[in-house]
Amino acid sequence: MKIAFSTSGDGINAPLDSRFGRAPKFLIFDLESGAFEVIDNEKNLNAAQGAGIQSAETVVRSGAKAIVTGHCGPNAFRALRAAGIKILSTDAATVTEALEQYKAGKLVEAASADVEGHW
Repeated sequence: MKIAFSTSGDGINAPLDSRFGRAPKFLIFDLESGAFEVIDNEKNLNAAQGAGIQSAETVVRSGAKAIVTGHCGPNAFRALRAAGIKILSTDAATVTEALEQYKAGKLVEAASADVEGHW
């Protein structure tokens, strides 16, 4: 299974970005192989609107079945949920820390968006 992380860096020890829709990158980690890839999301950093939905589409195309992030707005939340992707919130400082929390079963699936749109 693949899991996505919102990040501002290029590796597993990169900082976790607390913003889903406006995260500069997504790290897609394959839990079975331990391999990962980084997908650029720079186009959505300064988008006037639609950043969350476009970011959700990027995660869906990656094949990830879950996203670990700090916060998720309402439009992105609905788009991710409609695609069957679990949204997991964390305040972890790095992707590695968030991954460890996920593997330990310490992350809970979000029941709703936790910030307003355009956050």
